[in-house]
Amino acid sequence: MNAPEMHIPLREFKNHDLVDDIAKPGIRYEKRPAKTPDGGTVPGLYNAWITLDNPMQFNSYTTDMVKGVILAFRTASNARDVNCVVFTGAGDRAFCTGGNTKEYAEYYAGHPQEYRQYMRLFNDMVSAILACDKPVICRVNGMRIGGGQEIGMACDFSVAQDLARFGQAGPKHGSAPIGGATDFLPPMIGNERAMVAGVLCEPFSAHKAYHWGILADIVPALKIDGNFVANPLVETQRLVDHYGRSVFGDFRTGEGAKEGKALLARGTIDLTLLDAKVEELCAKLLLTFPDCTTKTLEELRKPKLDAWNRNKENSRAWLALNMMTEARAGFTAFNEGTKDDREADFVLLRQKLAAGESWIGPLHDSIQPKNKHKG
Repeated sequence: MNAPEMHIPLREFKNHDLVDDIAKPGIRYEKRPAKTPDGGTVPGLYNAWITLDNPMQFNSYTTDMVKGVILAFRTASNARDVNCVVFTGAGDRAFCTGGNTKEYAEYYAGHPQEYRQYMRLFNDMVSAILACDKPVICRVNGMRIGGGQEIGMACDFSVAQDLARFGQAGPKHGSAPIGGATDFLPPMIGNERAMVAGVLCEPFSAHKAYHWGILADIVPALKIDGNFVANPLVETQRLVDHYGRSVFGDFRTGEGAKEGKALLARGTIDLTLLDAKVEELCAKLLLTFPDCTTKTLEELRKPKLDAWNRNKENSRAWLALNMMTEARAGFTAFNEGTKDDREADFVLLRQKLAAGESWIGPLHDSIQPKNKHKG
């Protein structure tokens, strides 16, 4: 005799979200149907897509956008029907270039108490990514610079189109990359490379980022005559220069750069392969035990989390006070400078400080880009 069929009533769930309406300007949150590796749609399961939607300013995040990211990650983390989270930016030019420099220069510069409160939100945004109960994939659709690099490295996986550029902006623009980069770079790429990336702030290619180990995968995005081609501005082969150093993934110079730019101008940007690679990774994550995956994420995040939790509060205090001096000068220069000159006069600043000149006075104005070539 067959056992009687058991009917288990659906559980009435508690709502663990912070708010019912997570909508904020500049942030899109959507749930897309989860798919199996063969492309089949799975009923009742989704991947949450969180999109920075400020493409005219390279998806730099405003104060409201930071709030939106926090709420979106909390919502995705709590969603019982979400398999994983895809974090990306709108368009094909940038994932994110960090904090909105216009807002920094015009509101926060010179107001450390305000920036300290803002940095509480920023810290909560990074922590929300690192605490998400679902795997987080950074879909790098373009530049990942400054704070954008930091929130990208907070993610568990990163997949990039190979025209993307990576790097920090700190000491070049009046800050220190202590919103995650100084915590995440050493365990991810090693201390020496972290020094190069964090202090010199020189952009590097997606190919170098993959070689250094901060990308799970890269795909081409440039289409020429109907075919995908690798980034023509980058030397993608492992070469050795006459000093015996590897130059894998370095940007081309001279005639190579000129030819690469000409090819780039001929082509179009197509992110089809990037989306396919992201969906492929989402599908692989679908075929795992969910709680075992979450526990594995928690353990593998520990090197980043340990450094982040140890440093984030004193970093917040320093960044706030820095808004009175170098950050004020750097963000003003970036906001008001020309397209080709957005940096303060570093040499003049060092000379004035060495001579004992105070920040209280004309020093700030004298080192702005518009004054560099006077006299």
